[in-house]
Amino acid sequence: FNKDACRAFTEHKIQYRHLGQINTDMLIRMGISSVGIQLDLLKFFSRFQQVSLLGNEKVFNDPIHGHIELHPLLVKIIDTPQFQRLRHIKQLGGGYYVFPGASHNRFEHSIGVSYLAGEFIESLHRKQPELNITMSDILCIKLAALCHDLGHGPFSHMFDGLFISSLPECKNWKHEKWSVDMLQHLLNENDLWSSFKDYGLDDVDMIFINELINRPHAELSVEWMCNGRPVEKSFLYEIVANKRNGIDVDKWDYFARDCHCLGIPNNFDWKRYIKFARVIEVNGIRQICCRDKEVTNLYEMFHTRTSLHRRAYQHKTSSIVEHMITEALLAANDYIFLCGKNGKNVKMSECIDDMYAYTRLNDSIIHTILQSTDPQLTQSRNILYQLEKRKLYKCIGQTQPSTDREIKAEDIQQQILSCSIPEDSCELLTEDIIVKVVTFDYGMKDKNPIDEMRFYTKDRPNSAVRVRKDQVSQMLPNTFIEKSIRVYCKKLNPEAISTALNLFLRWCNKQDNMITPRCHSSVNMEDDDIQFTPYGTPFGTPLKEENTMKTFRNEELLEQAKKRLSFSKQDN
Repeated sequence: FNKDACRAFTEHKIQYRHLGQINTDMLIRMGISSVGIQLDLLKFFSRFQQVSLLGNEKVFNDPIHGHIELHPLLVKIIDTPQFQRLRHIKQLGGGYYVFPGASHNRFEHSIGVSYLAGEFIESLHRKQPELNITMSDILCIKLAALCHDLGHGPFSHMFDGLFISSLPECKNWKHEKWSVDMLQHLLNENDLWSSFKDYGLDDVDMIFINELINRPHAELSVEWMCNGRPVEKSFLYEIVANKRNGIDVDKWDYFARDCHCLGIPNNFDWKRYIKFARVIEVNGIRQICCRDKEVTNLYEMFHTRTSLHRRAYQHKTSSIVEHMITEALLAANDYIFLCGKNGKNVKMSECIDDMYAYTRLNDSIIHTILQSTDPQLTQSRNILYQLEKRKLYKCIGQTQPSTDREIKAEDIQQQILSCSIPEDSCELLTEDIIVKVVTFDYGMKDKNPIDEMRFYTKDRPNSAVRVRKDQVSQMLPNTFIEKSIRVYCKKLNPEAISTALNLFLRWCNKQDNMITPRCHSSVNMEDDDIQFTPYGTPFGTPLKEENTMKTFRNEELLEQAKKRLSFSKQDN
């Protein structure tokens, strides 16, 4: 190369380890303005991007993605107590008590997300060199994907979604913030800052990684508010956790992994999506777009998400298992302490402010309670014993309200209890009834996430367009949110369950905003001429008691069937 280029590299102290990270912007800042020289240099430096790590990667054999290679810096992070903690946090929380195959943990999920993030960003790097994606960009994306779940607590989303949110002082805390805090703690405790610098990462890159994990301006305001990367690289923020439309590598891994462990089919093909993904400028912001013909694949992705929530994540039994574990943890919160910073004793609810203590907190906390003989933990222990013996709170019914009304579980609970009458077999108190309002959607409440996605056509690959729902299919959903009201009874004796069921049915019949209309399969209850739809019963069935299940009609049909099949005592 010419002498000017060599002089520029010397003046800016460019060393061998930096060559794989140089891009066009850097060359311009160094005074190398000739396009020809820039192209020659970038072509030469691309060799270093490909061979600089050969022999240093570590190979993981993943049951979902096969053999995957991880950057040595990622391996150093994995080999720390803070990351190894994820081996002891179930991916699906209480779902393991319902689905025996759901024994996978946050550990393998995090590695899978990092692999997919690498596949995605490297594909964009190969297909669109004009994006000036550097090796630092690629490494930061992989690191953020690997560490995005470091902040999860016991039983994953149960900890922040139920346990922490039950505490008034911690209402708005989320695991994404704890992931950032835990990453900083991990780097400090294991002296990994020097390793970051060895691979060309600086303080700005660390800001970028933190923003990828917990983007502070997720509302996507018009003004660019991120500090890790300029607006020209806005598309990088849509790979790990996409706040624009929810299409990101985190979902791709848990779709594939959870479906594999649950035995549920996964219809989304992430490899095909990557093949057709392309960065296009939309209203001055570079966004990840996709080929127009792939819109059906994306609807399949969101349908898979809803199906997983309906069949597994918010399964009626999984939900009550997590509720019972939460009750046990809340009862034990004032009596169990973990060793925090400087040897300070820290309660479970306080661990989110002390990463030393949080490192020690995982799913094993329930075994600590079960094995304890402390009389102060008796209430917590009894709840967990009940869970171990499968004496779960009984789901006595569910119904679907209209989605345009404000629903509060506490209000419904009081309304149900107010439906009691003197003839009820027993009296139920507020603490005996649990009401849960469950929401199913496509990830953006009542919005269609595909409306936030842009597509390109075969003949116009650099122009982004919308694809309306009616252009795709007439069979797609008209609404993208659905709510379900579930009612549980904590008392398990038949009298309490029967009373709870009757209270729920009376409440259902007083409502005039249920989506499901009254139908012919209604049932008369007691002496009142009150009718209810199958959705007002426990999933369309009456209470499963032997005495109530046998009716005159059933016995008559059974006798007729025996006669037709020639069943008799002589046949036995």
